[in-house]
Amino acid sequence: MKLSAELRAFQDRLGHVFSRPELLAQAVTHASMSSATRDDNQRLEFLGDRVLGLVMAEALLELDPKASEGQLAPRFNALVRKETCADVARDIDLGAVLRLGRSEMLSGGRRKQALLGDGIEAVIAAIYLDAGFSIAKETVLRLWGARVHEVEKDARDAKTALQEWAQARGLRPPVYTETARTGPDHAPQFTILASLENGASQDARAGSKRQAEQAAAAALLAEVEKSK
Repeated sequence: MKLSAELRAFQDRLGHVFSRPELLAQAVTHASMSSATRDDNQRLEFLGDRVLGLVMAEALLELDPKASEGQLAPRFNALVRKETCADVARDIDLGAVLRLGRSEMLSGGRRKQALLGDGIEAVIAAIYLDAGFSIAKETVLRLWGARVHEVEKDARDAKTALQEWAQARGLRPPVYTETARTGPDHAPQFTILASLENGASQDARAGSKRQAEQAAAAALLAEVEKSK
């Protein structure tokens, strides 16, 4: 199979030249573009999620041999979550080569976090099937780069920290309320208000409810710790 010029350029950004280029073609084919003669990337995404998980689990164990499971778990989650995968996909402009059906094209599918995250997992699986685990691991660690070494900072869970702060003072857990949703369906912005029983509150806006809740929790935690 001969790859298009766009996919050949993507191989350069990815840093892996496929000996079985049909795997890459499948990895960038969304279900909205599949047909009887064209497989989509859903099965590869399933496999790539597991390959990514094993790569990150091994990397975290090697980086910090003394870390407990309780310390490793949030770091692992931060590295494999959909937001991180989508960020990596944006770094190599995966969206530019995704094969999408008309409906996904019109709804901004090339920029959707879920499609980008699933797509990079499918690409990881394609590399694994094309060249084995060692090359897949090398590629993943190169693409994730400094994220792996800085993950302890990124893994901080503001919602958990805020809840622990409240419980230590005999307060009920924080409440998170969606106060606004703006933007188109393919790129929504959520505003979340985090509030405590003592009347303190802060809001934040982000592209997902999870991110907005974390940002609001972080802002509120900073406020209450500053005033203590």
